Parts: sequence; structure tokens; C-alpha cells
Amino acid sequence: MPVFEPLTLHTARLSLRLIDTGDAAALFTLFSDPEALRYWSSGPWLHPAQASDSIEQTLRAYDDGSALRLAVVLTATGELIGTATLYAFDRRNHRCDIGYMLARGHWGHGYMPEVLAALVEYGFGALELHRIEADIHPANTASASILRRLHFRQEGHLRERWFVNGEISDSIIYGLLAADWRAAQA
Repeated sequence: MPVFEPLTLHTARLSLRLIDTGDAAALFTLFSDPEALRYWSSGPWLHPAQASDSIEQTLRAYDDGSALRLAVVLTATGELIGTATLYAFDRRNHRCDIGYMLARGHWGHGYMPEVLAALVEYGFGALELHRIEADIHPANTASASILRRLHFRQEGHLRERWFVNGEISDSIIYGLLAADWRAAQA
């Protein structure tokens, strides 16, 4: 698998850059918010060391090419307000999953569609992906709306797939093909 070299993606209002060790405090704030993590695949972080551990895992993933996790930064202020990730790469089939998180104080400003459009374009372009998949909680209607706006199609409903904090939940699976993305951009 290829190593992920330093890169920065730009949108009208945001920059997406590699995560570094200086992001620990911002990541802890982001991933310790129980409301923001309501539909996440794990519970909120309880200890700042979890941010450092996550950063170490992210840096290893850059080196081995297993995941591309980017910090979402407001260009105007430099504030880290979220993350967006391509992960679970299946290189043989040119496919991966996409995940994303945005700080609650920045919900409702249209940032995540902007972020995901840039990341999807990078995935289908530079990474030569054929398909990108998303797995969301059925009650996460905001995320479903964003995915549909970006031309993802709902392709499945997997029952009782995840245990998070002792609660069982289903998954709704969305998929986007490079050809569909290109046709929508034309």
C-alpha cells in the first residue's frame, strides 16, 4: 500500500491537512462531546491520552497507507473543527470507506458537504478509487442528507451491526461510484 505523503486540500472556506501531534487538545475536545458522538461507532473519549493514542494510530496509518485521516480546519482562523477520513482500503477493488466528524458548534454551516466533496474528488482522482462507502446510524438523518446531496445511494440496511456503549444499533450503508460522481459533476 502506498504511503500517504503530506498533502493539503482546499475548499472555499476550509483546509484539509494531515493530523499532527499538535492537534491533541482539539481532537480531545471534538471526540469527548457525547452529543457529537451520539451516532459514532464508539463512545466519547474520557481521557486526553486517547487523543495522543489516536494521533499515533493516524501517523502509523499514513506510513502504511491504511487510512487517510485529515484535520478539517477553518482557513480564516486555523481552528481545527473536525476530521474526515478515507479508510478500510481494498486496493485490489479500488474501494474504501469514508468517515467524518464535525464539532457541534459548527453544525448547520454547510461545512461537511464542502469537506466531503473535496475528499471524494481526491479519492476518485489521485487515489484512483472506483467506489467509496459510508456506514451511518439509521437515526443520523443529517448525515444521510449530506450523503444523498453528494450523490451517494442507500444500498443496504444491516440489522444489529454495532454495540456502542452497551447499545446495539443497525447500520445504513451508502455507496458512491466514481462514474456517478463524475456524471453529477458534469
